[in-house]
Amino acid sequence: MRIVETFPHKVAEIEHTWIPMRDGTRLAARVWMPQDAEDDPVPAILEYIPYRKRDGTRKRDTQMHPYFAGHGYASVRVDLRGSGDSEGVLTDEYLPQELDDGEDVLSWLAEQDWCDGNVGMMGISWGGFNGLQLAARRPPQLQAVITASSTDDRYADDVHYMGGCLLGDNLSWGSVMFAYNSMPPDPELVGDRWRAMWHQRLEGSGLWLETWLRHQHRDAYWRQGSVCEDYAAINCPVLAVSGWADGYSNAVFRLLGNLDVPRKGIIGPWSHTYPHMGTPGPAIGFLQEAVRWWDRWLKGEENGIEDEPVLHLWMQDSVTPSPSYDRRPGRWVAVDRWPTPQVTSKRYALTRGRILHHDETPGPVEARGVQSPLSLGLFAGKWCSYAAAPDLPHDQREEDGGALVFDSEPLDAPVELLGSPSAELSVSVNRPVAMVAARLIDVAPDGKATRITYGMLNLCHREGHEHPSEVPVGEPMRVSVRLNGVAQIVPEGHRLRLALSTSYWPLAWPPPEPVQMTVYPEESTVVLPLRDAPDEIVRENPFEPAEGAPALETTVLESPQQNWVVSRDLAADRSTLEVIDDQGTYRIDDHGMVVRRKTTEWYRSTADDFTSVEGETVSTRSLSRGSWSAEVVARTVLTCNEESFFLHATLDAYESGRRVFAKTWDRAIFRELV
Repeated sequence: MRIVETFPHKVAEIEHTWIPMRDGTRLAARVWMPQDAEDDPVPAILEYIPYRKRDGTRKRDTQMHPYFAGHGYASVRVDLRGSGDSEGVLTDEYLPQELDDGEDVLSWLAEQDWCDGNVGMMGISWGGFNGLQLAARRPPQLQAVITASSTDDRYADDVHYMGGCLLGDNLSWGSVMFAYNSMPPDPELVGDRWRAMWHQRLEGSGLWLETWLRHQHRDAYWRQGSVCEDYAAINCPVLAVSGWADGYSNAVFRLLGNLDVPRKGIIGPWSHTYPHMGTPGPAIGFLQEAVRWWDRWLKGEENGIEDEPVLHLWMQDSVTPSPSYDRRPGRWVAVDRWPTPQVTSKRYALTRGRILHHDETPGPVEARGVQSPLSLGLFAGKWCSYAAAPDLPHDQREEDGGALVFDSEPLDAPVELLGSPSAELSVSVNRPVAMVAARLIDVAPDGKATRITYGMLNLCHREGHEHPSEVPVGEPMRVSVRLNGVAQIVPEGHRLRLALSTSYWPLAWPPPEPVQMTVYPEESTVVLPLRDAPDEIVRENPFEPAEGAPALETTVLESPQQNWVVSRDLAADRSTLEVIDDQGTYRIDDHGMVVRRKTTEWYRSTADDFTSVEGETVSTRSLSRGSWSAEVVARTVLTCNEESFFLHATLDAYESGRRVFAKTWDRAIFRELV
């Protein structure tokens, strides 16, 4: 990233200020603005998230918000109620209270002497969600949104469920937020009240994971905050951004296809991070793009951005399988509208172990069965890559032995995939609760297998996610497994592989019992979105190089460490995946806070015992300055039998090394066809 130290406007900063809510609660804000903004008011940009402005996102904030201020905006970073330095208690994601508070923040911003009344919202992940959710409420101050790594459908594309299957990230993310929610505010900002505010959070935030597990279907809980319920409610321009290694790229396609406002999309090769910091690379000049977006919709400048292609995406070249990449080779492709006539869906029939060419006719072939081992999925990577390598899928040959695979002949010409493939299957199963995972794989001439994309379906959800029903045992049924959207080149001489499995642990929680699935190939197909643009002019990078404001000055005290460790105890037939995300220890030099964050996850299973699966996460967060210190340790363990999930959680808090809070939860939650 290129560091920019001189901007069109000199920047003034307010380290901490309070924003009053309608009920008297105050939210903590940090503000950057042009020095002369009170004499010459400017539009405001709001980022509204729970990730602790004082220490959690301070590195990121320091490079982004002063950049916007230097280009003529008041850029404001607000901690949600009950998080960071704000008052109150945060008890879940995207509650009506959060959105009520958001409207109060927008109103407050528009009334400030330094704001001209126009406000935009920008955020990644949580901040991307609530930007869309607040846009659907149509507050008069909100003129435009930039939403990164977010979704329009909280049940379809978030860390909780996928295709009606319970995701492993539901456990890990719940544990991380468990710890985040339990941290105190900074005594330097809130004074002697810090301890009372801390204990209010420790007592009141609750165990969010329990709530998420009690809503296993797409009910009113998930519809709340899902803007897909009424796309027409959004009436301001939206720029939607994601990456192919992220968990949220599908939402970009849906937003572009369903919103009836000025809209644009960017999908790069990145994981769950802003594109100017994007990994795998190449990163782009995203802050420059954001400024152009704000200039058009907050300042009314006629810069022509609405006349540019609706979607820019990174068409990825074929790569050898690896759990991490510094850079994904490829090229930028522009699409003028979405859906695009450049893409044609072609259906390919299946036969015994083969994907037929589209002009081949399948003949009679016997049904084929598969019962996948629990160890299939240890090399699947995260549902969403968090830039904590190595968390991408490894060589799929490690997985394909337990799957039913269908290979194409070597391709006689390169193929470009753009969009969402699907597996249209005729199957039967021997258990009333079952799932199918479908993977589309690029098989190189040397046999190395790189996962292109994948999808999952809880077969009890074959007719929808709101009212699932048991699968009729032994009866053939037609199901559609939609795979995540992708832009990928498969070279000449490579093969395409469709791999089907009956489990995918620990990416998703397996069914209550082992399942034998029978696939009827002559009645099944794979549908591929093929891009055909023979007249395309290959353009240079449409984006400028990544740049940002000067980085936060920190002193590293302990280096970070990330790793994934797969182990097998052959005597006990026990498999374990350990995920280590140790972000190390560092001191924030400008205010002296020492920050430590570490999360470790373990996913275990024994032999073919589907009730042996266990997920455990321990998340530690600590802050210290001088003789003062605060630490929380949050541990969650999820196990099951055939009828129920069992959730065990502990939360311990320490002040200056002495434990001052301890609480234990034990919950049994009925499995509702999951």
